[in-house]
Amino acid sequence: MHKPALPMGIDTFQDQIRIVLVETSHSGNIGAVARAMKNMGLGNLWLVNPNSFPDEASYARAAGASDVLDRANVVSSLDEALSGCTLVMGTSARGRKVPWPVIPPPEAAVAACQNAEKGNVALVFGRENHGLSNDELQRCHYHIHIPSNPDYSSLNLAMAVQVMCYELRMYHLRGLEAGAGSPYLKPMTAPGDPGWDIPPAPVNDVEGFFGHLEQVLTDVDFHRRDNPRQLMTRLRRLFQRARLDQMEINILRGILTAVQKAVGASGNRKPTDADAKATGQENGHV
Repeated sequence: MHKPALPMGIDTFQDQIRIVLVETSHSGNIGAVARAMKNMGLGNLWLVNPNSFPDEASYARAAGASDVLDRANVVSSLDEALSGCTLVMGTSARGRKVPWPVIPPPEAAVAACQNAEKGNVALVFGRENHGLSNDELQRCHYHIHIPSNPDYSSLNLAMAVQVMCYELRMYHLRGLEAGAGSPYLKPMTAPGDPGWDIPPAPVNDVEGFFGHLEQVLTDVDFHRRDNPRQLMTRLRRLFQRARLDQMEINILRGILTAVQKAVGASGNRKPTDADAKATGQENGHV
């Protein structure tokens, strides 16, 4: 039915956290849950009396997470799935006659990870059509409420699991960030950030580009130096906001040089080093 999977990777964390699915109707959803778990580095799946498992549909939907399915514990009751756990949290979308402690996913992830250091933790998800019963929810220390759109609040089972697994993952990564350091949470949005492939453009090269741009706009009769208005100020603001890198400056200079050649307006301006780089861009040396 499927090829044996490789052992779980080193990225799997918090095996003390169990993802428990109660009486899942569609085996494909079990596979989708396994995929969601492995995406976020979890691998401890418990199945309470599933309608059909294992089968081809579950492994097909797992899409590379068959190792999670191979390790899955199939039991006949919720009591078995919760055996040995010190903290149990169940997802619930409904209000209760008797109020129960309710926490959102981020706080649930914090509680799960912190308590996992002391013992096993279970995150319980109910049936596709009507979730967990009142009796099952009363087995939980906390109810987890995912604040979805009140006009369309029903989440697919795998989506609900993905939300919680993501929050667990983020808590895990923040812990790495505070400790040895993790690159996963550091943004990369501009030249100079770790991972950017080209260094930031030096100020003098940027100024050379602005001078070149103004000259080309003048050459094509788009800009008048005797009546400049705010054109160059706004263009300067636009490009400064982009925080150009050196390669981008060279490409833009190459475009400007090509425009000048096309209109025959290169004039007698003395070529600069930046112009030489721009010519290289024009000739395809990116």
